[in-house]
Amino acid sequence: MPYDAETGLHIAAPDTELDARVGRLAQLGLGEADPALDALASELAEAAGTPYAMVNLITDQQFFAGLHTPQGLPSALGPDAIAGPEVGRVMSRDHGYCPEVISRRIPLVLPDVYAAPRFAGNPVVDELGIRVYLGAPLIDEETGIALGTVCAVGTEPRALATARGSLELIKQFRDLAMERIYERAGYTRP
Repeated sequence: MPYDAETGLHIAAPDTELDARVGRLAQLGLGEADPALDALASELAEAAGTPYAMVNLITDQQFFAGLHTPQGLPSALGPDAIAGPEVGRVMSRDHGYCPEVISRRIPLVLPDVYAAPRFAGNPVVDELGIRVYLGAPLIDEETGIALGTVCAVGTEPRALATARGSLELIKQFRDLAMERIYERAGYTRP
């Protein structure tokens, strides 16, 4: 995949599924914050030992239908609180690693983003101090469309030896996220 020589960032390939994804998300009734997906994100953050976890729906931007942020951050305390970097429900597609996961359609585990130069230059490293990422695509069984991702991110690097366990964990939460999405939509799985 091509890179921008000036910034060192990955240049995303065109998203050929975008229109179909937007349509399928609407069919499934996704597009707003969801308490069940927030709860799943909190479960993932606890299981992964990370401060952040998301169920991320990707359109022309990233929308966190499920979100867990550390206690004490402004998003948890209210707009006037001052406690650290806030992670809201929306983020640009050029931030983070979820657009890469959607494009690749396979899980991605980075125990230390600094160990992978192509990922170390991502804006979330500087803006939020992200050093750990584990994410998996949410692929709709009926259409084959990658709807988004489930991911956990942290600020403390981990040993490479943690990668296999992290991969199994994120795959488990990928399956749980799809179950909750289908349940929420009243969708009978094929």
